[in-house]
Amino acid sequence: MKFRISRSALTEAVSQVSKAVSQKTTVPILTGIKVTVDEDGLWLTGSNSDLTIQVTIPSKQDDKEIVNMERIGSVVLPGRIFSDIVRKLPGEEVEWVVDERWKTTLRSAQAQFELKGLDPEEYPQLPQLREDQMFSMPADLLQSLIRQTGFAVSTSEARGVLTGVLWQLQEGTLTFVATDSHRLSRRQAEVETSAELTIQNVVVPGKSLSELAKILGDQNGWVDVVLSDNQIMVRADQLLFFSRLLEGTYPDTNRVIPQGGKTEVIASSKELLQSVDRAALISRDGRDNVIKCTLKEEGRVLIHSAAQDVGSVQEEVTARIKGEEMSISFNAQYMLDALRAVDSDEIQILFTGTMTPFVIQPADRDNALHLIVPIRTR
Repeated sequence: MKFRISRSALTEAVSQVSKAVSQKTTVPILTGIKVTVDEDGLWLTGSNSDLTIQVTIPSKQDDKEIVNMERIGSVVLPGRIFSDIVRKLPGEEVEWVVDERWKTTLRSAQAQFELKGLDPEEYPQLPQLREDQMFSMPADLLQSLIRQTGFAVSTSEARGVLTGVLWQLQEGTLTFVATDSHRLSRRQAEVETSAELTIQNVVVPGKSLSELAKILGDQNGWVDVVLSDNQIMVRADQLLFFSRLLEGTYPDTNRVIPQGGKTEVIASSKELLQSVDRAALISRDGRDNVIKCTLKEEGRVLIHSAAQDVGSVQEEVTARIKGEEMSISFNAQYMLDALRAVDSDEIQILFTGTMTPFVIQPADRDNALHLIVPIRTR
């Protein structure tokens, strides 16, 4: 195996596949990155058995040579040290030579590294997925859906299926739902697919989606999503992203979402976010990070928080209020996460009572929804 490659292209590709490489695994080869070169270009693969990322570097791009191949071949290199070396190489081009025992020599400008490689035949094969369950959507839209729901997954491994995001597809509408039983986030979007394709109980691990969202930030255009019984694949330009699915049945969350409300509040998203953020400076030292919100009929929302050993804060936010006056207490961080996820200048909040979940959504559309369970205070 012998070739030359642009260092900048190699660095970017290695940084992406490294997201899937495990430092702690019972399968030693999975601490490595698989490298394969042929006439078409270079393939880099990282995997931790739950998550697999493969990036392709084509031989030519925009009529510029990126990979110059002399001898095809494959090798697995230790992921962490290989990633560190590539990032710090001094030259513009990296020359690779791999011998028949997988000893790998990397030369770039005045630097030369020798690494002990591993047999690529021992590296797991990529999952093979049939493409009868497939839909397409813009990469930035998929990233938005992840960003606006992924924060609400449970962080407790004991909660099993709640550590993932539920994906549902019906009549071309894709729905993401995440909940940790104290809050819930739901986002919907139209995607390109056949009208007959229906998806009911696909649950993707929140950790996998977090890594996917980072990668999608570098992607333009559209992505294809392919589903099987236990795997999901996202295919973008020169990228394949695989994740296992979580087992178990996701709970029916529709029954916990209130229909209508006793009190409706419409306020500036930015003003309310900044007010809650300031109140959280005091409440965050308390046990439950509690903020109290009092609604006044004359169009005032009072935001208040206090901590025994710190102090207190109170401020007003102007809003359009319809319905009963009430006071409600909630976790400040939950409210901040929801407000940051709302892509709208104004938000609508629907309250049904002081101890029943309340709904936050954009004032101008109904494709996103966040629900928070109040906190009982004395």
